[in-house]
Amino acid sequence: MSIKGVCFLSLLLLGACFGAIAQDSIRIYRLLDSVRALPNDTAKVSLLLKKSGANARYFESHKIENPFAQDALTLAQQLKYAKGISLAYNEIGTSKRNKSLYIVAEDYHEKALKAAEEINDTFLIVFSLNNAGVDCRRQDKLQKAFDYHVRALRLAEKINDVRNICVATNSIGNIQLTTEKYADAITHFNHALELEEKSHNDLGIAINLGNLGYAYQGQNKLDLAIQYYKRSLAMNQKMDRPIGMAICYNALGAAYQEKKDYQSAMFYLKKALEVNDKVDDKVHVAESYLSIGKLLRAQGKHDEARKYMMQSIDISNFWGFKAMLMEAYKALAADFKESGDFRKSLDAMDKSLLYKDSILDEKSAMALTQMQTIYEVDQKNVQIRNLEHDKVIGDLRTKRNVVVTFFLAAFLIMAIVGGFFYIRHRNLKTNKQTLQLELRSLRSQMNPHFIFNSLSSIHRYIWSNNQEEASDYLTKFSRLMRLILDNTQHTFVTLNKELESLRLYLDLEALRCNGIFEYRFNVDPEINDEEVLIPPMILQPYVENAIWHGLVHKQPDEKGLLDIEIVLKKRSLICTITDNGIGRKKAMEIKDRKGRTHNSVGMKVTEGRIDLIRKINNKEAKVTITDLEDESGQATGTKVTIVLPAEFIF
Repeated sequence: MSIKGVCFLSLLLLGACFGAIAQDSIRIYRLLDSVRALPNDTAKVSLLLKKSGANARYFESHKIENPFAQDALTLAQQLKYAKGISLAYNEIGTSKRNKSLYIVAEDYHEKALKAAEEINDTFLIVFSLNNAGVDCRRQDKLQKAFDYHVRALRLAEKINDVRNICVATNSIGNIQLTTEKYADAITHFNHALELEEKSHNDLGIAINLGNLGYAYQGQNKLDLAIQYYKRSLAMNQKMDRPIGMAICYNALGAAYQEKKDYQSAMFYLKKALEVNDKVDDKVHVAESYLSIGKLLRAQGKHDEARKYMMQSIDISNFWGFKAMLMEAYKALAADFKESGDFRKSLDAMDKSLLYKDSILDEKSAMALTQMQTIYEVDQKNVQIRNLEHDKVIGDLRTKRNVVVTFFLAAFLIMAIVGGFFYIRHRNLKTNKQTLQLELRSLRSQMNPHFIFNSLSSIHRYIWSNNQEEASDYLTKFSRLMRLILDNTQHTFVTLNKELESLRLYLDLEALRCNGIFEYRFNVDPEINDEEVLIPPMILQPYVENAIWHGLVHKQPDEKGLLDIEIVLKKRSLICTITDNGIGRKKAMEIKDRKGRTHNSVGMKVTEGRIDLIRKINNKEAKVTITDLEDESGQATGTKVTIVLPAEFIF
């Protein structure tokens, strides 16, 4: 096709498409307005992202920012919706990559990765890693790209994300293909091909077949490479995919040229030229003309070769394909040199170098622009906020009198409400201080109460046992006293210290009662007893009550058992004390027969402490006592459940 034919076809296409483009523009921006009118919530973010993907091609073809994606990112940030932030960054990053803004794209995809990692969303992490890897590969940062894709592959395999496994595997293969590690590349392409075939993804199958062809051609296994190119071509023909067919035809042409089979090479290159007429991007047409020119040059047909090269140059000049112009002039220079026309060869090489310098300058300028874009993103957000602020100020000026009246009324209301809450807060603070003093007073009562009971026990123990055992008992008692006196100086102690004192107390009571009972502690493994805090001496009175009113009255042939369980549920520490004693009813009968009227001071003080803890913290704190019975209604023991608000060191 001549350059005039290309121009005429382009004008026809522009005229035919102009009306459709205008209609698309109206439809898309009306849709944007309707979505913007919806309430600001996560559902709106999802809808904006959906519409962004559906209309991405329109905005990319017009080389303008996608407002759906930008609105989704802004709203997700306002809502602190991390998943939406990650998806929006991925969407914008991909659009930047499609515009060859690889540095900006990598920055967006790394931000998407960070947002995904904050919520530990494995699928989004894998998706972002693969996107960042592609960005790095386009910048020839191959090691960084490889690391991204390997991380993505490992995570994708854990969650069986087949789509991202294929993407990562194929990308790793392409990196290995670029670095000429053909055997490794073939392994990865075969794995990706197997997955794509299981998923019945024709496009993925076609791409991996073509990649296998490139790898085998790199190993100089040309016949095998041609087989894979033809299989890829068949898949692209099945899908009626012109760009894929053109790629396969060009690859076949190059392979046959390498085999010196120039007739077959020319056949496939002309096939590529025919198919490229159906491809929107005319760079492929220019590439086909150049490939045919190079093939003819290899056969020594210099005049005919130059005609095709010049056609490639004409098309590239019209569309501004500088990279293709650089390659075409370079090929033309080589052809003139082989023909002995060194002056024209030098002229053509000068033009090739001129375009090469221009491309390098453009790349440098683009890199600088992208870095500035990254730096200015936050500044742009600030400017948007400032513009919104200026708009608000303008609206306020038009309604100044109403606003002033409103603020005066609001100020008066706030002053009244603020005064009310200040007085209420002051009263609550005073009440809390009173309750804390009362709690401290009750806590201080525990020391003399416990010491009195323990001294009574020592007195009885000395009279009923020998002096050596009494001395041992007294030694343990002194250790317990030091621990108790130290613990009760504090409002809270760590759980391990409280349990240490409780174990020591139980050891003394077991000795004193000649081993008539056993005890067990069961602390939830998830509890760190060095960080969890508990009021001191809060469990001991209930343990003491279980021993002396439940377990000591059991029959001599029955072994007593005391279970102490501590678990953490949400923000509550639940302590359960269970005994297999005679039960409260029989204990009361024994007490009545002996004519005792004494009430447990420890129990009363502890109940008062728990009630004050509930009032001070305004959280659940209670004691529940349950009588245990068997199926026939006979008492089997007592269970005491103490619920306290969980407190921690940190």
